[in-house]
Amino acid sequence: MKIEEEIKTRGFRNEYHKLHVNVIFSAWWLKTRLSASLKTFGLTPEQFNVLRIVRGQKEMLCVKDITSRMLERNSNTTRIIDKLQAKGLVERHTSSSDRREIRIHLTDKGMELLGDIDTQWDRQDPVSLPLSEPEAKTLNNLLDRMRG
Repeated sequence: MKIEEEIKTRGFRNEYHKLHVNVIFSAWWLKTRLSASLKTFGLTPEQFNVLRIVRGQKEMLCVKDITSRMLERNSNTTRIIDKLQAKGLVERHTSSSDRREIRIHLTDKGMELLGDIDTQWDRQDPVSLPLSEPEAKTLNNLLDRMRG
């Protein structure tokens, strides 16, 4: 559906204004779909993001390193980790070289949950898009260039 129809507007000042609104609207649209899928696993997108980051590094990470990789930069990473720890999905360990540094790693339960999400999403991706792979690559390149 066209952005004009989605937000019920008659038009935009120019194509750049339309692009700005379209990117923001599309990001929220994707996040809403992702949120609904993750809710069935008892996770928020921000919690999933932390789990994804820790799994991707294959080693324990300190909180500041996790924060620097977050998609939502305004997230309270410490609070998110508290919630993940309460669910038994991550553990905290004090660094042997610097007692002020806390390192985070996934528990077996956390790895299992991510595996379940991967399996579910392999069957039906919650944010599948009607784009071919070359179109997705073009869009990725354009978005990278826009931020560049």
